[in-house]
Amino acid sequence: MQLIVSAGLILAIVLWGVIAPASLGGVFDTALAGITRNFGWFYLWVVLGLVVMALILAVSRYGDLKLGGEDDEPEFSIGAWFAMLFAAGMGIGLVFWGVAEPISHYGAPPPGIAAHTPEAANAAMRYSFFHWGLHPWAVYSIVALAIAFFQFRHGGSALVSTAVEALPWAPMKKLGPVVNVLAVIATAFGVAASLGMGALQINSGLAAVMGVPVNSTAQVAIIVVTTVLFLTSAVTGVSRGIKWLSTFNLIVAGLLALAVFTLGPTVAIIDTFTNTLGSYLSDFVRMSLRMTPFRDSGWVGGWTVFYWAWWVSWSPFVGLFIARVSRGRTIREFLLGTVLAPTLAAFVWFSVFGGTALHLQIMQSLPIAEAVSADVSTGLFAMFDHLPLGGLMSGVATVLVLVFFVTSGDSATLVLGMMSTGGQENPGARVKIVWGLLVSGIAISLLLAGGVKAVQTATIVFALPFAVVILLMALALWRGVREDWNEEQRRDRAMRRRMRDMVDRTPAP
Repeated sequence: MQLIVSAGLILAIVLWGVIAPASLGGVFDTALAGITRNFGWFYLWVVLGLVVMALILAVSRYGDLKLGGEDDEPEFSIGAWFAMLFAAGMGIGLVFWGVAEPISHYGAPPPGIAAHTPEAANAAMRYSFFHWGLHPWAVYSIVALAIAFFQFRHGGSALVSTAVEALPWAPMKKLGPVVNVLAVIATAFGVAASLGMGALQINSGLAAVMGVPVNSTAQVAIIVVTTVLFLTSAVTGVSRGIKWLSTFNLIVAGLLALAVFTLGPTVAIIDTFTNTLGSYLSDFVRMSLRMTPFRDSGWVGGWTVFYWAWWVSWSPFVGLFIARVSRGRTIREFLLGTVLAPTLAAFVWFSVFGGTALHLQIMQSLPIAEAVSADVSTGLFAMFDHLPLGGLMSGVATVLVLVFFVTSGDSATLVLGMMSTGGQENPGARVKIVWGLLVSGIAISLLLAGGVKAVQTATIVFALPFAVVILLMALALWRGVREDWNEEQRRDRAMRRRMRDMVDRTPAP
């Protein structure tokens, strides 16, 4: 029933986008504007609360609890585990926005800062760190931890609703189907929008390397080819396809970043990282709660609130996938691996790519900002044009986006398959193929109808009710962790008493 309802809603919105894209875009743009204007504060408080909760759990006594039985061991090595969660979480987004976001902020900085100034450049890097750092990964991590905790320690299903249904209130049991429908819709549209974004950047990369024309025909062909690739990977299973591709891509991304670091303004990159990390930490709380009540500005709503809603909308997909590959790890290890490690990787990435682009723009007056203003998907390749071995790096970056595209589609088909089969950890190949074709069909139909932006906006609108779901999941997780810890302490005390009694009853030699 849940599958029929979610698929029906998805189909209705897709048909709306194909038949009347202007109408769809207008409705959801209006809804998005209302949400960011009236509920921006809610997103800021929720996401900051999840950051605080993740850090408390990581350093508290509860961090020793294992996601599974005492004898459960992790299925994947730390390297493979990190590669998969990073690829599913935001790999393709980092490649897309690594240059484009800092350059965009430099030209249109936060309120109170003049554009195209050193202050704008510093703010551009600081907010890039902020938007891709602790906050998004805390959202993913708490959702994933709640699912993994109740699945692996309490025998629940691999579903988003499992944590909510663990709350001891009768109405929560009835919310399960609604929560799962919201999760399926958010996942399907979020992934479709990501596939559209990836197709745009792959097309820009092929244009830079091979002169392929940038048009909808090329982009549809890219989606078709990559769909075949990620479905092939999906049917081979997590332990092969997703793991191998994610590990390969992490290595390629690291080598590309190392090449830019070496061939680009190395000292400036190090200075950028050092300066931005300091300003990020010193302004952490101010940025986390920044609104503009006395200024008519849409910057916070257009960037920070939009991002927070985007991460919330992606959290069921990423959370379920991270939970799927995390059995056997302790809560502390899980949180360090899913919050701090990828945050540091994102900081390094933006320092290398964003720092290099800003240096070239400011110190050498190269027209990178003009390229980003014309088409954000070309920002990375515009930067490569002004570096040694730029053509080679453009080719490598195109392959990188392609493989991130495949791993995102691969992970999405797995998660949608799990959702639609009652939480099976390894859904059948036929189910994954159906979902893969459906998601790709959404991306193609909306791309042809000019509705990719509309479906992105629709995804953000669906995030508002899911933010409430995340609060319920966080509450259930905190209650569950505390109860399990107390239960383990009671068992340990009982065990020690039995041991003392045995010693006391043993006759002296």
